[in-house]
Amino acid sequence: MNFQQLRSVRETARRGFNLTEVANALHTSQPGVSRQIRELEEELGIELFVRAGKRLTRLTPPGEQVLPIIERMLLDADNLKRAGEDYAQQSRGKISIATTHSQARYALPPAVSEFRRSFPQVTLNLHQGTPRQVAEMLLSGEADIGIATEALSRYDDLVALPCYRWTHSVLVPPGHALLDAGALTLERLTEHPIITYDEGYTGRSHIDDAFARIGRKPDIVLTAMDADVIKTYVELGLGLGIVASIAYDEERDRTLRAIDARHLFAVNMTRLAIRRGTFLRAYVYSFIESFAPPLTRAVIDKALAAEPGTSFEI
Repeated sequence: MNFQQLRSVRETARRGFNLTEVANALHTSQPGVSRQIRELEEELGIELFVRAGKRLTRLTPPGEQVLPIIERMLLDADNLKRAGEDYAQQSRGKISIATTHSQARYALPPAVSEFRRSFPQVTLNLHQGTPRQVAEMLLSGEADIGIATEALSRYDDLVALPCYRWTHSVLVPPGHALLDAGALTLERLTEHPIITYDEGYTGRSHIDDAFARIGRKPDIVLTAMDADVIKTYVELGLGLGIVASIAYDEERDRTLRAIDARHLFAVNMTRLAIRRGTFLRAYVYSFIESFAPPLTRAVIDKALAAEPGTSFEI
C-alpha cells in the first residue's frame, strides 16, 4: 500500500470517476491510475469501484466504507508534512486562501498587507469562487482557509468561525428619487429596477427574505458576483444597487450615493472556515488573527477540538 494508490482512489471519487481527469490531477497516465487502484484492491481483497467494462461508475459498498479512512490517512500525511515544515522552516511556506470576490476585494487587503510585512517569505495564493466552491476547495485540501458569508457553516467537515458582521447599502446616482427626505422602505425599493448579487453571494439570501416577508417581488434586472460590476451598471442608470456597505467608498465612488439599508435587511456574518482535523502552521494562525483579531490561536484550537455542529458566535 502506498500514497499514490490512496490518492488515485480519492481523486477518482472526487472527480466523478473520470479517470482522464484523475490522471491529469495526479500528473500520471490513465492506465497508471487504473493500475494503482487495482493493486490496492488486490491488497485489500475487495473491489472499491463498480465497473462497466473499463469504466468506473460508482463506489461499491465496501468502497464507501473505505473512502473516509483513505481521506483521513491522506489528511494525516499532509499534517505530518506541515508539522515538520513548521519546525524546520518556521517563516517560509505558503497559505492558500479560498474566498469570494467581495472578501478578496474589500475585506482581505489590510490583513494581507500586515501579514506580508511580518512574513515576507510566505507566499499567499488567493482562489476566488462561489461560497460553495470555497467550501469544496477547503474539503479537497486545495485551500487552507476559506472566507465567505454564505454556505460555510453548513458543512460538518468544516469548522466555521465568525469574523465580522456587516450590513447592506443601497447605491443610486446623484439626484435619484430615493435621495429625498422620505424614509427608505422595501416598498419604495420595489418601485425601481434593482441590481444586486447573484443568488448565494454576499448576503443575497437576506435580501430575498426581506422582500418575501412583505409579499412583494422586486424587479431585479441584473445580478453579478461582485460589487464593482453592480456599481458600473448603477452608474449607467440601469437601476439602483444593493451591495455590502463595505463595498462603497465615498472618495472612490464619487458618481454614486449610498443609503444605509441596515434596517431593511438582516445583518450578515462573514465566517472563516478550516477543514476539521487540519494541522495549521504557526503563520496561518497569525494570518487568521490579522484578519479577525478575536480568532486567537486558543479560540481556533478550541473550535477545532469541538464536536461537529457546535456553533460559535462573536
